[in-house]
Formats: sequence, C-alpha cells, structure tokens
Amino acid sequence: MFVQSMRLCLVCLLLPALSFAQTVNLTFRVDMQQEIISPLGVHIAGDFQAPAGVGSNWNPAATLMSDADNDKVYELSVQVPPGTYSYKFVNGNAWGSDENPPAECSVGATNNRIVTVGTGGASLPPVAFNSCNPAVLDTNYAVHWWNDAVFYEIFVRSFYDSNGDGIGDFRGIIEKMDYLNDGNPNTDTDLGITGIWLMPMMASPSYHGYDVTNYYQTEPDYGSMADFEALLDAAHARGIKVIIDFVMNHTSNQHPWFTQSANNQNGYRDWYIWSDNNPGFLGPWGQTVWQPYGSDYYYGLFWSGMPDLNYSHPPVKTEMFNITRFWLDKGVDGFRLDAIKYLDENGTVLENTPETFQLLEDFNDVYKAENPEAVTVGEVWSNTTSILPYIQNERLDICFEFDLATSIISATKAGNPQAVRQQLSVVQQGYPQLQYATFLTNHDIDRIFSQFSSNTAHMKQAAALYLSMPGVPFIYYGEEIGLVGVGADENKRRPMQWTGGLHAGFSTQTPWISAGGNLLTNNVATMSNNPSSLLSHYKKLVQLRNRHAALRRGYLLNVSGNDSNVLAYARVYEQEGVLVLSNFGANATGVTASLPASTLTAGEYTVTDLFTNQALGSLNINSSGGFSNWQVPGNDLGSRDTRMLGLSPKPSALRPDLSKQVLNLAVSPNPVSDVATVRVVGATAGAGTVDVLDVSGKLVYQGPMASGQVILSTGHWVPGVYFVRVNVDGRVASLRLVKSN
Repeated sequence: MFVQSMRLCLVCLLLPALSFAQTVNLTFRVDMQQEIISPLGVHIAGDFQAPAGVGSNWNPAATLMSDADNDKVYELSVQVPPGTYSYKFVNGNAWGSDENPPAECSVGATNNRIVTVGTGGASLPPVAFNSCNPAVLDTNYAVHWWNDAVFYEIFVRSFYDSNGDGIGDFRGIIEKMDYLNDGNPNTDTDLGITGIWLMPMMASPSYHGYDVTNYYQTEPDYGSMADFEALLDAAHARGIKVIIDFVMNHTSNQHPWFTQSANNQNGYRDWYIWSDNNPGFLGPWGQTVWQPYGSDYYYGLFWSGMPDLNYSHPPVKTEMFNITRFWLDKGVDGFRLDAIKYLDENGTVLENTPETFQLLEDFNDVYKAENPEAVTVGEVWSNTTSILPYIQNERLDICFEFDLATSIISATKAGNPQAVRQQLSVVQQGYPQLQYATFLTNHDIDRIFSQFSSNTAHMKQAAALYLSMPGVPFIYYGEEIGLVGVGADENKRRPMQWTGGLHAGFSTQTPWISAGGNLLTNNVATMSNNPSSLLSHYKKLVQLRNRHAALRRGYLLNVSGNDSNVLAYARVYEQEGVLVLSNFGANATGVTASLPASTLTAGEYTVTDLFTNQALGSLNINSSGGFSNWQVPGNDLGSRDTRMLGLSPKPSALRPDLSKQVLNLAVSPNPVSDVATVRVVGATAGAGTVDVLDVSGKLVYQGPMASGQVILSTGHWVPGVYFVRVNVDGRVASLRLVKSN
C-alpha cells in the first residue's frame, strides 16, 4: 500500500514552489569607498541565491550589486524565504577577489558573513569590504522566567534510589531536594538550581525511556503518578520549575497504537507510516529507516523499536496535543522536546521540513493556550544556522546551542579562546537576546570531565564560561562533581556519586549499573567539605548567577584587552555590570581592558571580585557608559583562571538632589525610523543639552534642548541602538533609542 510514502513524495516535489510562496525582502549593502573597484563590478555570493531565484548558490558571477547614486555603497535586494543565510562580497565576479572579513564577525574556515531574516525581512546597513558590520545591540528585549533559571538535567533511574531496588525514583529526588535547592536563598550549602529537566519518565520497556508505551502513565520503576505529583509539589515549594522530556517523534513498537496499526485494527493503521515495499533510502547518518514487518515496511528513523508517528494523520496530532494538555494540567512547567527536527517527514527529506515547522507552530498555540508561562526547550542537534528557524515564528521558546558548547570545549582543550569569540558573535547575531540554552554535555555525549581527562582546572574554566554567558544554562547531573563516562550511552548515565562508600551512596542494593571509577574522590560528601573542589566551584557559580541580575538578564558586550589569550566580556543589566575575564594561556597575566560604550550611567563604580567578595577599588564609567585601558586591579589572572568583577554605582556618584527631583525622559517612537521626539516628562524643564552616542561611543548628535523637548532626525543613522543622554538644569538622565531598518 505505499499510499503514505507516495503522498510524502508528492509533497516533496511541491516543496520548491511552497518554499518560494512566502518570501520577504533582504537588502545587502557594502561600502567600497576604500577599495579600487574591479572593472567587472561588485558582486555578492551565498546560499541565498537559489532560494532567491538569482542563480545557483555561491556563484559570484550571478548577482551584480548596483550603486545608483555613485557613492560607492553598492546594494542588492532579493526576495527570500525567512531563514538564516551565509554570504560574502566579491570585488569582481570570481573567487579570488572575494573579501576575508575578520573572524569575530564571520563563520567557518572561509569567513562567511551570516544574516537571519525574519518574517519582516531585513535591510542591512552598509559594511566596509573586508570589515565587520557596525555593532548592533538590542537592549530592548523580552525577558522570561526561564532567563532567571539554572536547570539541572536528571536521569531519574540514576539519581537516588529511595526504596532499595537499585533504581532511582521520584521519591529519591524528593529526598535529595535540599542538595539541589533547600528553599532558603540565604544559605550557600545547596547547589542553588531553580529548574529541573527530567529525562523520560513515562511508561517504557527500555531503561532510557525514549520509547514510550503509555504517555498518560509514569514509568513504574520510578513510582506512581502520586509520587510524581509529590515531586512537583516539593520542587515548586522551593521555587524550582520542572520540565519533562516529551518524546513526540516516535513511540515504542510495544505501544498499543503501534500493535493495532501493524494489525490494521481499530483505525490505527495510518498512525504510523507504512509501505508495501522497501523504499530503500537511508537515514541522515546512513542508518536503515524502513523496518520490515511481515511483508510490509514501517518507517522508524532511530531503530525498529521506535516507529515514527505519522503527523500527517490528523488524529495523531490531536492526541499528542491532548497529552500536552494532560501534563500541563498536572503542573509541569514545560517540555524538553526530543529529536524535533525529524517530526514530520517530506518524502526523502527527513529533517527540518516545512511540515515540521507548521506542526511546532500549532503545538505552540496549544501549550501557550493551556499555560502561557510554559516553556519549550528543543533538541535540534545541528549547527546554529539549522537551529535558528526553530525559535522563529512562535515555534519554540529556546533550543540547545550545540555549537557554543562545542566551541567552549574545544577552546578549553586548545588553550585558545578564539573559537568561543567567534561562536558568541554568531549566537549574538542569530538568536533573540538570551533565548537559547547553554550547556557543556548531556546524556548523549561523553561526560565532560572525561573529555577533559579529569583536568579540574579545565573543568572549572568551562563551567565558569557557560554559567556566566547569556542564555539559559543546563547542568547535566553529576557534572558538578566530575562524573565520568564515555562510549555506550549507559556509561554516560551511571548513578550519581553521593559518597565514596558502597554503591556510591546511590542505593543500598546493587544498582542497575555500577557507579563510575572515580567515586572515591569525586562524590558529594567528600567534595562538599572542600572549598576548592569542583562542587564548591559550581555552587559559587550558580549562586552568583542567582544573585546578580546582570548574569541572568544582562546583554553581552565584547571587552577588548591587551592579551589575546584572555577572553573578556561584560554583562550589563540596568545599572549593574559584570566583567568576566578568563585566561586560556599557560601563564599568569595582567589585564588591561576597554569597553567603548554601554547603558551604564557615567560616574564612579565600586569594583568587587564576586568570587571572593573582595573590594578592588573603583572604576570611572565615562559619558559613553564605558572605560578605556583600565588596568584591572588585584593579582595577575592565573592560567585557566576566570574572574568575575561586579560593577555597581557608588551612592556618592549620584547628585544629592537627584532623589528629590528625578529627570524622567520619554522618547517616541521607539524603535524609530526617521524622526524621534525626546522630552522631559512631568516637570517644568529649562534649557538643556542632548548628546546621542552609538554603541562604539561615537558622538552622532549634539544639540540644545528647549522647553524640555528635542526632535531628532534619524533617517540617515545606521540601524542599531543609540544612547540618548540629556542634561537639564544640572540633572542628567539617559535612555536607549533603537533605530530600525
């Protein structure tokens, strides 16, 4: 009967027409004023060309740019589907005359530029040939509860056994809840996590749980539904959110849906994808995907025990959405979504299909209607470019950022921060501010302590980086004590090591799998008593993130310095800043740092080492909100050490009468296209002055303010964020103004 596969192939043939049906404008601009223009003209090449219908991808001769007003700023406008594209400018029409922009604003070995285009299109500002795009910093971004959270991934089977059967369970997590978060923000003995991700906890015949047999039942090995509900209550009482693994792509071949489908019973045949012959094509990593069953074949991407659901059959989608509502009604705070890029196939196109994106948009409607505060975290195990569409168009809230994790690990191993610098730039350009999940490894990847060959210094450095960066961090259980494990998945999911005693304190009986080989040294009991241990380091990092809004909600700014081995960046939120310095070099070094501009108010700031709570003097923030060539106080930054410096304004830096007579400003519209009005609100204002700076600290406007109001002509400004600073009668205030495309 090959009906389903034939339908899929028909849709596959229609895909090009469908993908071109919804397009938006994308305008590229390049400034060639410093270049000798080739007689062949200026071209652009990239993977946008075929989608735009302007030649084959990466053909430098197919897309000539124009300069209608002869100002040596060349441009090209095309119509493309929303998405992320790579490109390069070419001074001529052939490779060899293409540009080579700096690594901090390009990606890959060939230094390609990238652009993410939403449903509103994009008009890029001019960028100098061979140079970086003008810095664009959006500080007017949405923040959600998950941006304040630090999540902890738990494999229930391996966390703690409460009933002595060798298998971890819900009650075991409850008993160890004080380790995760004791509910008292004034203590520092707990880890301080504020979110839990439970790996699959629904009924399943396998140890891992990723082949579900009943989506409405908890895994009996872990406890009853009442036990699960008690776990939710215990977590919520401590302010901990709980998300659960939701396996939407496939079920177990023992699920009643599949057994009825295989026997063509009760209308379940089309709940899965069947063919009366073997279509023959293989999966993304060369695996068999068409599984034999009698004289028929069914589609199972991962293996024969996990047949894929058929989302083109409406009852399947209806039932999976009912399951979504069921668990949200139980009180879960959201879902981690497994293998979502494979949800809805399109012929031989098995991942990232338009049907999958539409399904996720429908899913978003369902879970947000049930609980507007629910969060979804997607697993799209791929490069950043492929991940970005999943957090666009109201599909998912966040996705795991795999390339950033890889860059942190590789940079730490190599002792060179360049990979992190480059990937941070890609992330900042691609994602909505803060809306991605950071991590080092998970249950599918070799344990990070094993990857670092049990090097604690490397482990501490990598942890300090991802727990101080923007995004939503996820700690894999046991990462904080250095659990080890490589190879087979079971090895990466061994029991938590609570003590150095029998069965690592995980159970009174023989566990379902033995503990790791380093349990005598790397366990909670031993490491809790050592202030310099890896566990103590993790506790400090999580607690600092919980205490400082800048580390949770702050935007990221690059900080330049005197040593290329030092990765430096700032997190800024309202009037709080945190400067992060991490030394990848083999030797200790003194650090001189510069920050061109920010939204920090000018004045004197107290500098504090957040790790030691030691006061390190003060720093003068200039009128641009930055500082230049600041010799960072304290001892030299040691090899592999990371320092976090808190910046907070001194009370003495404020004018004595500021609390009595606050200068309130308003700007309209914001974002602005051509003209903006800045005015003083709620007070009689005399004469004053207005300065406007861009994010590099450059003054772009200076003029008077009369009668508490000024009109700014912004049409010629480069799109981005500007800092408007007003001084009236000795009172100073500032605000952010966003110039749109």
